[in-house]
Amino acid sequence: MKASRLPRLGGKTIPQMNRLAPQSNRPSNAFFCVSLNPAVDTRLIVKGFVPGQVNRVLEVHRTPGGKAAHVAMSLKGLGATPTWIGFSGGATGSELLTGLRLLYIATIPVSSSQESRINLEILDMGGEVTEILEPGGMITQSEWSEFQRVCGDAFQLAANKKIAVISGSLPPGVPTEACAELVRSARLASCLAFVDSSGLPLSKALGAGPDLVKVNREEAEYVTQVVIRDPISAAQAARKLLDLGANSAAVSLGERGLVGVRKHDRIAIHVWTNPLRPKSTVGCGDAALAGLAFAAATDCSFERSLTLAVACGTSNCVAVLPGRIAREDVSRMEQGVHIEQL
Repeated sequence: MKASRLPRLGGKTIPQMNRLAPQSNRPSNAFFCVSLNPAVDTRLIVKGFVPGQVNRVLEVHRTPGGKAAHVAMSLKGLGATPTWIGFSGGATGSELLTGLRLLYIATIPVSSSQESRINLEILDMGGEVTEILEPGGMITQSEWSEFQRVCGDAFQLAANKKIAVISGSLPPGVPTEACAELVRSARLASCLAFVDSSGLPLSKALGAGPDLVKVNREEAEYVTQVVIRDPISAAQAARKLLDLGANSAAVSLGERGLVGVRKHDRIAIHVWTNPLRPKSTVGCGDAALAGLAFAAATDCSFERSLTLAVACGTSNCVAVLPGRIAREDVSRMEQGVHIEQL
């Protein structure tokens, strides 16, 4: 298939990569979706939501939640066979594991004495989304030590190309060094480490040298102290993330796409699609991260990786639930991706 070409800055061009390859042509790779603070997501669909008043719900959906679960579901939608690793406590934890297994996603749970949390998403049919996120139950030192052991064993035992996607917030009791420790554990097992976190845990993870960090505008601004107004300033922030320790970085700009850069060439790439009316943007960043991981496992170019990431994030906007992207939608979205170098 002949590659089409798209304009970029300076009047030069770069190729648009071929669309998602057939599943039978891809090798089996190990994807670990690591969740320190998983949840059951409850989506309430209402018409004309008004805070402070009685609102009647039209539909209720309870699904596996937390960023790592969304990544795992998105990888499954791309045709991969991810493994979810996370804390699981009480009836909510059991419901979470059952939901993942019903989606044919392998799970390695680590028991916690506290109940797993519930996140609430209020989706107004007019397009507004309100999220109410619980902090998560307290994790004991022994539970955290067990979590580290389980992850280390899983990373070591897997064959073929291995990618650990460490994403989401930390529950009470888990140290701020948690993401950094998991990055080091992955790297010791010759496993690529991708991180999507925020605040101090992200800062510490950068010091451990992750292979890729994917963050949104606010997360990038907090860590880099770069004010992001446009793709150019996003590229500056992405390069600062490299200076802080990441080997590659992608900064999400919402409907304006992704800006990515790698340490060895430092050429920033802006990738985006034309805006559309989303059902919900919840999970779009997680779907984009799944696309980056999937592309890395199949040795795609960096431009191709970012293209797939944006297509996955855009597909999540029209999915029935967070993380439930479809390969057909991703392939269709890829055709409308724009690329420029900064």
